[in-house]
Amino acid sequence: MMSAIEELVRRGRGPLGPQAAVDGGLPGELAALLSVTNGFAVFNYGVQVFRSGPGGLGPELTAWNDDATWKYTYGGLADDLLCFAQDLFGVQFAIEDGRRVSTFDPETGELRTIGESLDDWAEWLLTKPDQRGTRSFATRWQDEHGPLGHDDRLLPRTPFVLGGEYTDDNLVVCDAVTAMRIRGPIARQIHGLPDGVTISLRTD
Repeated sequence: MMSAIEELVRRGRGPLGPQAAVDGGLPGELAALLSVTNGFAVFNYGVQVFRSGPGGLGPELTAWNDDATWKYTYGGLADDLLCFAQDLFGVQFAIEDGRRVSTFDPETGELRTIGESLDDWAEWLLTKPDQRGTRSFATRWQDEHGPLGHDDRLLPRTPFVLGGEYTDDNLVVCDAVTAMRIRGPIARQIHGLPDGVTISLRTD
């Protein structure tokens, strides 16, 4: 019987990078996955798993996790995360403390644990691909607006956490790194605040 992560790869489009023996200090499960399929997209690019090493399409795993790429804008909120994938809106899927798989909200810096393995993560996605993998939104958006580039994600003009809606007039196509850098300073200011509190954002 096929495991959940094998089923996710089967449904995906890839690899996004050349085949290679991936190690480089990565957790064993992730290294094994990328050695078989070096980066892939699933759910019509609703979820993108980063490739490892030179050459290929979309973000590269090591460069994406370099502090100078985007993490510095979060003021330490993302420092202990190995982000290995992202959804259509830039929600990061990350290995936390080398053992848990979590989501990282780019607007709030909030972490939510999904499970203890990549197989848990894959099963979580496959259970509700439209909600957790943004499949239906990614399909409709690209049917109406054309395909997204490998480095593109959708960025809300008004952040979702500040009342922005998941509507076309509130969304723009944006380079994934730029999208994270824009939201980092917002996340630093609102991280840990209770729901409903009035905030006044500063601009850097």
